[in-house]
Amino acid sequence: MGEGELRELLVTVVARLVQGARSGSAGAASPIPASALFLANAWNKQAGRPAMRIGMLGSRKHRSTTYGGRETFDIAAQGRLDVFFLSGGQIDGAGNCNLMGIGAYPDDMKVRFPGTFGSAYLYHLVPKVILFREEHSRRVLVPKVDFITAPGVSPANVYRPGGPIALVTPLCLFAFDKRRPGFRLESVHPGRSLEEVRDNTGFAFEIPDDVPTTAMPTADDRALMRARVAPEVAEVYPDFAAAVWGYRGAAGSINQADAV
Repeated sequence: MGEGELRELLVTVVARLVQGARSGSAGAASPIPASALFLANAWNKQAGRPAMRIGMLGSRKHRSTTYGGRETFDIAAQGRLDVFFLSGGQIDGAGNCNLMGIGAYPDDMKVRFPGTFGSAYLYHLVPKVILFREEHSRRVLVPKVDFITAPGVSPANVYRPGGPIALVTPLCLFAFDKRRPGFRLESVHPGRSLEEVRDNTGFAFEIPDDVPTTAMPTADDRALMRARVAPEVAEVYPDFAAAVWGYRGAAGSINQADAV
């Protein structure tokens, strides 16, 4: 599977997870999650369902808020943000994310990550948080994170309407069960294997008796991505839109006959 095909697959996998959401927001450096929101919205339009309210950080056209992150936090606290995406330098089997660094905090932290910003806050409040990483390895998916930036679960006496529902990687899709807590393998992407997932995952996870293969995007899905998703994400991620769909602006290379 080529890089463009893989990214189309990941966009489709995430879009399936956000179906039914009223609103969703994608933060910094998130072209695949942002593309997934637009693809899910294109499906809504095809089916005659209400449009999703989409926020894409850095966009002038798709701004879920007027004042950026501060207002996003207010919307989440009011229960008006259904979907958000989180990542981390490390993610462990309990759904904990580490955006701080590698090593013991603070003096022995050898590697520094970008920092926490509002990740813990949004992790607690947004009902559907999808964890996403484009690297699936034991250095990322670890038994236990070095620093908990955002906890996957909370004690029973903590009010928490939000939390992780899934983890998407280039190898597979995991679902998250907050009761255990832990991950369950939902499907393995085409061309990958259960053994490859096991070998590259540092935490334990539940494995069904029959592991499905992730469904590839349909021809219609690909057409929607080229015609409706690429022009939207190109505002913030022009290189991504060009690399995956050959889109280079209003006068780009997309064949208009393929528009839907």
